This record gives sequence, structure tokens and C-alpha cells, in this order.
Amino acid sequence: MAEFTIRNVEGMRQVSIRIEEETVRAAHGALSNMNGNIRFTPRLPNVADMLRGIFTRESRIRPFYQGTGTIYLQPSLRGFHVFDNAPGDRWIMERGVYWASEGSIKLGMTKDPLWASLWAGDGFFPWKTTISGSGRVAINSPGPVEELQVKDGAVKVQGRLVLGRTKGLKFKSQRAAGFPRNLISGQDRLRVFEGTGKVLICWTPYWNEHLYQRMTNGESIRGSIFE
Repeated sequence: MAEFTIRNVEGMRQVSIRIEEETVRAAHGALSNMNGNIRFTPRLPNVADMLRGIFTRESRIRPFYQGTGTIYLQPSLRGFHVFDNAPGDRWIMERGVYWASEGSIKLGMTKDPLWASLWAGDGFFPWKTTISGSGRVAINSPGPVEELQVKDGAVKVQGRLVLGRTKGLKFKSQRAAGFPRNLISGQDRLRVFEGTGKVLICWTPYWNEHLYQRMTNGESIRGSIFE
């Protein structure tokens, strides 16, 4: 099994992956550097996924890394969360959350109901990445991540606190209070995840990521920080 490690240096976090004659894959443009006998292989997605990629911010090219050595992905003020996906679990991840995974993990695409996505601000083409299969997965997040179990209930959050959910939870958007009280509630529409399953949720951001976002009006660091 590939060894995923989260390094914390000078207030920034970085995922390193050690492989021994193994295969892993990572998000498009995620590589910082690698050492050892490792082959870097970008593979084209199938036609259907390429067409979906036109209408979503999710990249459909996730390069593979094969061989023996260590891979270092781009550092970030944001955080990363590593978890082992069980064979029967199928996760639906929010856009831009996927970061890296073992080669045994299967990636796909799905979309939420149109009207729920429109009310939630996700647009007309709410395609999201799905994760299934047995193996290790790394996702990026604005802060520490907690896994929350839901059984015949609902998780209601203000904003994009939920980074991913299993297939047993349905997504919808609803008012924080009934009309017309919602107009004076001081709350935007809630994102609701209802049913039975698990969610990956980030309650609070890392302070330096939050400060950077406030100072730059929500901009993020993309590509190599040394370019």
C-alpha cells in the first residue's frame, strides 16, 4: 500500500507519497517534484468524461505515477486529509476536493439534481467527482476534516463545509426558516444532506488560509509557488 504523509513546514502543508512498485494518481497540475524510478503518465479520459469536462471546473486528466520512489505534491496554505476507502463506499466529492489516490481507486462523475444545485449556487452543470474501490485517498480542504456518521437524519450546513458524502445521502437546498421569516433570519440557504451515510466535513479553516483568503478576496495559489 502506498504511504501518504502530510508534511507541515513553515505554516504550509504538503502531501508526499512513497510507492514501491505501485501506482498512484493525482489531480491535474498537482506535482511539485519526485525522486526515484517513477514514470509519469497522463492518460486521456474517455469521450463521455471529456464532454462532461467542458461543462465543469473538474479536470478529467488525473496523471498516473508508477514505479518506486517518492512523489511530492504542491504545498498549500490549505490542508489535506487522507483516508482509506472501504470497498463498498462510493463518495461524491465537492468540486476541486480530489487531490490524489492509489491506483486501485476508481474515479467517475455524477451530478446533483438541477434545481437543488441552482439554489445552492452550483450552476447549471453540477458535475462532481466520485470515488469508489478499495484504497487510500487524499483530498484538499481549508482546515481539519472530521468524518461524521448520519443515520436516517440530515446534516444542514451554512456554506461549503461538507467536502464529500457517501451515496446514501441525498443533496438539496432549503431556506434556513420558513417564508417570510427567512428574510429576517440573517442566514442564506442551507445545504442539506439527508439519509444514511457518511460526510467529510470541515468546521473551521486553518488561520493562515483564512487570513490569506480575506486579504486576497478569495484568491488561491495555483501552480508552483516558485514560478
